Amino acid sequence: MTIGEPVYEAGHEIQAMGGGTELEVLGERIAELAAQISAATYELLAMLRDFDERGGWNSGFHSCAHWLCWRVGLDLGAAREKVRVARALGALPLLSAAMRRGEVSYSKVRAVTRIATPANEQELLRFARAGTAAHVERLVRGMRRVDRIAAGDDEKRRHATRYLRAYTDEDGMVVVTGRLAPEAGAALLRALDAGVEALYGPRGGQPPGAAREHEDVAEETSVAEETSAEQRRADALGLVAESALASGLDPGSRGDRYQVVVHVDAEVLAAGGDSGSSWLADGTHVSAETSRRLACDSARVVMRHAADGQVLDVGRRTRTISPGLRRALEHRDVGCRFPGCGRRLCDAHHVEPWADGGSTSLANTLLLCRRHHRAVHEEGFSMELAPNGEARFYRPDGRPLPEAPVLPMPGGEPVTALVARLASNGVAVDGGTTLPDWWGGPVDYAWEIDWLRSRDERQPASAAG
Repeated sequence: MTIGEPVYEAGHEIQAMGGGTELEVLGERIAELAAQISAATYELLAMLRDFDERGGWNSGFHSCAHWLCWRVGLDLGAAREKVRVARALGALPLLSAAMRRGEVSYSKVRAVTRIATPANEQELLRFARAGTAAHVERLVRGMRRVDRIAAGDDEKRRHATRYLRAYTDEDGMVVVTGRLAPEAGAALLRALDAGVEALYGPRGGQPPGAAREHEDVAEETSVAEETSAEQRRADALGLVAESALASGLDPGSRGDRYQVVVHVDAEVLAAGGDSGSSWLADGTHVSAETSRRLACDSARVVMRHAADGQVLDVGRRTRTISPGLRRALEHRDVGCRFPGCGRRLCDAHHVEPWADGGSTSLANTLLLCRRHHRAVHEEGFSMELAPNGEARFYRPDGRPLPEAPVLPMPGGEPVTALVARLASNGVAVDGGTTLPDWWGGPVDYAWEIDWLRSRDERQPASAAG
């Protein structure tokens, strides 16, 4: 394909070249364009990695993948894979260079980056060039299966060294350190994975050292505060504790003693700013805006005090959101209403705070996940709910945040522009660029896996030398 050639349309006459038939020429054009798309996809991944590392998505979205889902229209699973592959390529220069030249397809790169390391990158690239995408996928599955076959350590010694410590430091943060038996640790990690998934998306925040079978799933990056994997697990631990207590960890009448109580002055809930005081039972202070967020969807007890602090009256405990209203909200909203989100684990948010006279009704409430409930209360985002149920969200600077922004229209003829951009970057591909070297015979996967594993085992010694 030459620069300036018109885009192909079905039914157009194609001039046969070099004695080839019309369909053979069309096939070559398809292969050539596919190679150019592979090269352009590398440019997309490189830009995506830079955008992700610099936090360009950090404007109220859970992660770069959620931003892609919102801004570009990708399925969330596909967006997570794009982000995962983009990050992985940052540490794999040989694979990156080959994809940039259009020599390996995105499908092959997506598979290889699940197991690629600096030690085995060159051999994996050789295999990816030689084989088909099906060959690469089978090799990757075999490598990961072998990696799962590993022996444990001394069970008795590990059991004897288990412990868990927790204390509150000088600024009110609870510090937890511990060493758990493998089965208890596995249960905790599974619970934390579930908590991170509920808060940040499927398989998000996979902890270091987790089983290799999960490495192919994109680890969600930080939320608006650029949270690390450790911070996401800390958030998940709080959710796990809340869920355990809410589901009746101790089903007897002593359940109330496990509740976390926040004491809030009435004027704090009604205040427009962050004035006033609210505190936990142990005296630790929390912000007034956090108290207002918690008051949106929680059980509450109204207590009246005399001037000297003596309790005059204690009302009945009531739920802010009734079970009936919760069912109606879940039916109407399905999940979080913040653009690009849709999480199912949500709080019910009062658009007009109930402390300011807002009604606890379907017309004044909507579902927001924990991340975006915090964004609306504590991070400057705002929203309004129209009478027809349409939710409109606004950035902290007042600009509207559309539900699904319109994609920009490409200038000129897109294929011509793609070819011109690649040529300007020194990338020239043809129909044979992605053609595999496979000769058609059987592939010895066992030998290939043994060779790759031996490269991994030799890498530390060679690096040290």
